[in-house]
Amino acid sequence: MDRLFGLDMQLLMDALQFGASVFVLFLFASYLLFNPVRKLLKDRQEGIQKNISDAAADKESAKELKELYENKLKGVEKEAEQILSEARQKALKNEARIMDEAKEEAGRIIERARQEAALEKKRAIDEVKQEMVAVASMMAAKVVTASMNIQIQDTLVEETLKEMGDSTWQS
Repeated sequence: MDRLFGLDMQLLMDALQFGASVFVLFLFASYLLFNPVRKLLKDRQEGIQKNISDAAADKESAKELKELYENKLKGVEKEAEQILSEARQKALKNEARIMDEAKEEAGRIIERARQEAALEKKRAIDEVKQEMVAVASMMAAKVVTASMNIQIQDTLVEETLKEMGDSTWQS
């Protein structure tokens, strides 16, 4: 063995055979391993791309819904303010109506009180008149018992009636 590395025909044939074996193994491995892995990676890439596009569409629809709800909230606030305004107006109208009714009722009560006072005044005047008549008759009885003549009795009754007069009865 005089050489370390012998370049001979056997080595070339082994090298060609080894190269052909590696090439066949590469083809076999690519068919069995690389193609399914490539397909898996491609499917994964398409899935990710689909997820990204779905997320973008969802984000856009969420943005539209957000704008819609914000507009609705503004509308609700306006509607609530309008409802409150209408309620305030109704309350003011009810307050005015209740005040008018209370004033009318107070007027009726005052009028009834005036009528009752007038009736009580008439009753009192009537009672005073009856008392005066009773006093006059008692006086007349005393005069009669004192044996006065008719002329003196008439004079006393007339004087008493003149003193009492109509103005005395009404005051």
